[in-house]
Amino acid sequence: MTLLNEILQHNQSFVENKEYEKFKTDKFPDKRMVILSCMDTRLVELLPKSMNIRNGDVKIIKTAGAIVSHPFGSVMRSIIVAIYELNADEVFVIGHHDCGMSSVNVESVMDKMKDRNIDEHTISIIENSGIRIKNWLRGFDDVVESVKNSVEIIRNHPLIPEDVFVHGLVISPDTGKLDLVTNGYEVKKI
Repeated sequence: MTLLNEILQHNQSFVENKEYEKFKTDKFPDKRMVILSCMDTRLVELLPKSMNIRNGDVKIIKTAGAIVSHPFGSVMRSIIVAIYELNADEVFVIGHHDCGMSSVNVESVMDKMKDRNIDEHTISIIENSGIRIKNWLRGFDDVVESVKNSVEIIRNHPLIPEDVFVHGLVISPDTGKLDLVTNGYEVKKI
């Protein structure tokens, strides 16, 4: 059985047994917050449990490394929509220890692209379009500095109002312990 068939079979049972009823909520986050976190599999259940978050409490955006890589990219658009359309008034950037983005080997990723038939011509076209793939794929050396950087990009974005608090934290993927990096209540927009 393929993974897709397994998922569809489970979904059919899930719907028929009305298991969705315990998850009913609306689109507005009850705790009026947005979380930007890493896509690491260890955080799927650990992060919400460690923060006492239930279904319907928050908007969660996941990226590789909890990184805001562009001030006008899809991550910032999602945060802005959550603020203006969904009533969020706090943003939490949550990186984690032992993050794969702190050790991503760009050369290895590029080699794997080529092994999977992404040809040099395609890479050349992208490079000649102004996108430096190696910079785009690069991670970070220090998770705390990376969280601070993402917090600053969000907090100082020209479309983020001054009354939105932006916090930075780092979580342990083993224990769920949160370490405070930036207390948004104490830092003003530049």
